[in-house]
Amino acid sequence: MGKGAYLKRISSSARIPSVEVGRDLEGSTPPSVFIGSWNYPKVYAGPMIAPIHGDTLVMDTPETWIPGEKTQEEILGFRMNLVRGKRPVHVEDLGSGYIGKLQEIALSSGSVESEASFRETPRGFSISDEHTPYGPSGSLERFDLGTMKMDRDLERVFHDSDLTASEAVISLHGGNIPFSAIQKAFSCGTMGIGKRRRLVPTRWSITACDSTIGDHLLRGVKKSPVIDSCRVHESSTLNNRYAVLLLPTGWQYEWMEAFLQIMGNEEMIFADHETGAGKTGYSSVGGCYYSCKMAVLEALAREGRQAGAIVFREAYKGYVPMGVFNVRENVRNAMKNQPHEFEDMKAALAHISTRMKLPLRQFVEESTLLRQLMKTRQTTLSSFAGKGEPTAPLPV
Repeated sequence: MGKGAYLKRISSSARIPSVEVGRDLEGSTPPSVFIGSWNYPKVYAGPMIAPIHGDTLVMDTPETWIPGEKTQEEILGFRMNLVRGKRPVHVEDLGSGYIGKLQEIALSSGSVESEASFRETPRGFSISDEHTPYGPSGSLERFDLGTMKMDRDLERVFHDSDLTASEAVISLHGGNIPFSAIQKAFSCGTMGIGKRRRLVPTRWSITACDSTIGDHLLRGVKKSPVIDSCRVHESSTLNNRYAVLLLPTGWQYEWMEAFLQIMGNEEMIFADHETGAGKTGYSSVGGCYYSCKMAVLEALAREGRQAGAIVFREAYKGYVPMGVFNVRENVRNAMKNQPHEFEDMKAALAHISTRMKLPLRQFVEESTLLRQLMKTRQTTLSSFAGKGEPTAPLPV
């Protein structure tokens, strides 16, 4: 079974209560918008509104959740309180008043008071491994916004129609604008050269921003000196454990993830990699590949160093797909934690084998890059026999 099919099975089996609302809704958008991808270029687009007045920013700011020690239940509670309004639009019809309102939301510096009327009572919920979850949805009849304040940096790139979308994304990231704010503004067609602007489906825009930032950072990292020891950065939150192995080599990268007994007794492992020459085509493991890569490169660029990266992830029983923010923010958290340092890769892998539940052998069997590196360094799996028992929780 491929990863996409496996995670859809997990998602379809989830039963998460979402907020109940009527056909008329007054509340606050965090600010938040969602652009669908079905039937592209004619898509469903609209705001997400909580039936709460005031500051709802935390509901759609994933960068704050792990540093704020939010639990999976708290995050799902935020998200299931967001009601998705939707209306069919063409991605190039940026001159419409309705899309103009969505752009105002995406450019806002804070929560926006909103009013909406639906054709039917909003129902259901959505969870995915690509985008953050949300609660009930319904077709909009009417949608109005209160007063708002624009974010100056987002407004600047909106008015600069000579700036490419990539340049805008890189500039905003360099100015420490939260990734989630950059992605929403990008998705709503507020960046790019004049008439080339258009709406970008939410899940596509997430990977586009991760890739754009990651590729930009990589160009600088490749010019930096290589680290002089093996390091392991770790993080454990939201029913996940991460170990990032940094090696004293030029840039190369492998992502490996294991889903352990989420629905029964299954052990599913997925992996993808790239060498210094880069990657061609879209990753077989989806958007998390680019979210992790960006987070690792962000830390290396901050330090002004270069390294190879092998990333191990395990998801445990109770895990619910909540979008690639889970990977990006967990890896960011890991990279900020003090690393363990080792003289060689063998010692670093021995440490990792004591931190993960899955025997290291099973990761190696699924890998390409790690297996090649072990062969080059004449490191055998027998070095780690009998290891792989869980340890005490890691600091977050």
